[in-house]
Amino acid sequence: MRINYESIVKDTDPILRNKSVPIDVPLSHKHTALAKRMLRYVKDSRDEEKAEKYQLRPAVGLAAPQVGEFVHIIMVMIDTEDDQPKSYLLANPKIIAHSVQQAALKGGEGCLSVEIVHEGFVKRSARITVKAYDILSQQEVLLKEHGYAAIVIQHEIDHLNGILFYDRIDANNPWAMSENMIVIE
Repeated sequence: MRINYESIVKDTDPILRNKSVPIDVPLSHKHTALAKRMLRYVKDSRDEEKAEKYQLRPAVGLAAPQVGEFVHIIMVMIDTEDDQPKSYLLANPKIIAHSVQQAALKGGEGCLSVEIVHEGFVKRSARITVKAYDILSQQEVLLKEHGYAAIVIQHEIDHLNGILFYDRIDANNPWAMSENMIVIE
């Protein structure tokens, strides 16, 4: 079954706060099929014609809990300067190292599961190292990312732990900057 925007679990549903569980690797047929559907959603959502045809809201990432599956699978597809998107389809991603320096997106973050705008900086680590199982290459990987890619990966990993981006916004001072924080355009 194809994932479309209507099938995305919204933040008004308390199940999105559930914690997900790691999965066995190599993946079962069920988890492989789920990962492929997630990849298709993100990839097709970035194609204007397919997005309209299949009712897809554009995405750079998707986590299994957002489609009602509480397992450790995330999909991330980020544009790069050479117009070749960087794609990660990961099982059991775990941040094993991170910088003290923080980063945030200038305009804040958004999410397929969140229909209401939540303004403010979502402070995250500027650099991360992630250990995961790469579903596409079928091997364990160690990823080192910084800036926008690091922010997107952390956003998707948060979903695996029942955390939404606006949980990380300072309610008293949403646009407060921390010392040495990088603001990404």
